[in-house]
Amino acid sequence: MKVVLSHLSKRFPNRNKKQGGEVIAVNDFNFEIPDGQLIGLLGPSGCGKSTALNLISGLLDPSEGRILFGDRDVTDLPPESRGVGLVFQNYALYPHMTVLQNIMFPLQNLKGDQKLPKEEIRSRAEEAARLVQIEGLLDRKPAEMSGGQQQRVAIARALVKMPKVLLLDEPLSNLDARLRLQTREEIRRIQRETGITTIFVTHDQEEAMSISDLIVVMKEGCIQQIAPPQEVYDDPVNLFVAKFLGTPAINVFQGRIQGGRLYLGDQGVMETPGLADQPVTVGIRPEGFEPDPAGAMEAELLNVEVMGRDTSVVLKHPAGLSENLRAIVGSGKRPDKNAAALNFSLIPEKVHLFSPETGQRLYIRG
Repeated sequence: MKVVLSHLSKRFPNRNKKQGGEVIAVNDFNFEIPDGQLIGLLGPSGCGKSTALNLISGLLDPSEGRILFGDRDVTDLPPESRGVGLVFQNYALYPHMTVLQNIMFPLQNLKGDQKLPKEEIRSRAEEAARLVQIEGLLDRKPAEMSGGQQQRVAIARALVKMPKVLLLDEPLSNLDARLRLQTREEIRRIQRETGITTIFVTHDQEEAMSISDLIVVMKEGCIQQIAPPQEVYDDPVNLFVAKFLGTPAINVFQGRIQGGRLYLGDQGVMETPGLADQPVTVGIRPEGFEPDPAGAMEAELLNVEVMGRDTSVVLKHPAGLSENLRAIVGSGKRPDKNAAALNFSLIPEKVHLFSPETGQRLYIRG
């Protein structure tokens, strides 16, 4: 099911009476979610991603704009009439019911023409349990299950209604790191098997990048960038997106373009054809440093952290905008940890330039 969000906005009254006015949680949101894809809504706390999800589900009414499922305008329909499945951060399972009863519950509450025979309700619930691989736990109650198992029950309960759109609001944030990894892989598997258009809200960029077909990066209610995960990482449109994605985070420097060359302090580190002389903010991904004794960039060496396959090199540079910088190099290029300083060449495609005033990307020609 294709989902179209057209000029969608949501405003709330400002609870700070001294400031007055309104708070814009979602601001002129325009996006077409392709049928059968998994979309990650990504951004920091308070960016409006959960509000956007609640607008799609019908739990909130938009201040402006329209929501279409396929060619059907659902803007004014209640949640139960939209054909959505919802999975929340806190699972919201009924503690006195078994797993099977929890999964069957949405079907048992259907009325009128939608009402189903008991046999079909049980059959659909058992099929949903098989899909999320908890068919052996149907007689247990939530208190007898792990967090990851409870999350699967919540997903099965959402899927049993055969929704047109599946909405997941930070579904993994209550799980430990190992279970998060395991459960996000399960969510991706389930989405591929069912083909249900899925919207996954998270503040964790690694989660969004690992399972999404497209990610929507948000800030203060506004869309910053929409693209496949690797494209957003490799080609960020502004400094916010560049800083938000990536672990370790992108290294940020104060630099300048002079005579077609990028300078960090007094070091001319890279050619920049097509850019006029100007101050720039420079972002260099950790993997963008190539150890090179003849390299034009020199940085003070603070520490060398061996991480198995890779090595994290902690550096300090006078043009750096954070106290420490990190370069990730292969284990075969591990530097001498006793060295006072290291030289690097920069990998051009891992270096991004931004306007210091607007934060917008500046593109190097060629």
